[in-house]
Amino acid sequence: MHKSVDLVFITLCSPIQIGIYEDAKLIRTVQSDEKSSEVLPTIFKNLSIEYNIKGLYYANGPGSFMAIKIAYIFLKSMSVLKNIPLFATDAFYFNKNQPIKAIGKLYFVKISSEIKTQKLETAPEANFMLPNVLEYNEFSTAASPLYAIGAVG
Repeated sequence: MHKSVDLVFITLCSPIQIGIYEDAKLIRTVQSDEKSSEVLPTIFKNLSIEYNIKGLYYANGPGSFMAIKIAYIFLKSMSVLKNIPLFATDAFYFNKNQPIKAIGKLYFVKISSEIKTQKLETAPEANFMLPNVLEYNEFSTAASPLYAIGAVG
């Protein structure tokens, strides 16, 4: 009998990280420096052989729009094809609400519940980490990428 697990995907930067959660607790991590478009199908296939996947979770931005778009298209496709619910939260959940590099000296910041861009002379490096315990209430079924964030320019 396969364990029933949730998969959490952080694909905003390299290495991509996938967390395997059983009863909201992190039991295993998979990392890859390969391109998301190349490695996500292989990782998903291998994990679906090993586990019964009951939920898909991911960081839907801000970050690299291409990385977010690839993750969303892949995960949304798997959600529909395999009948697995898809959930999302913003990337600040995975980096303790630190500024996230946009372009140049512009960074995405989250103030209250609003995501904006701000010019920062120095900003801490945003390291994304899979939490040891998954807080389901931080995720939403509104899983589309965060494209409504102000234009970066």
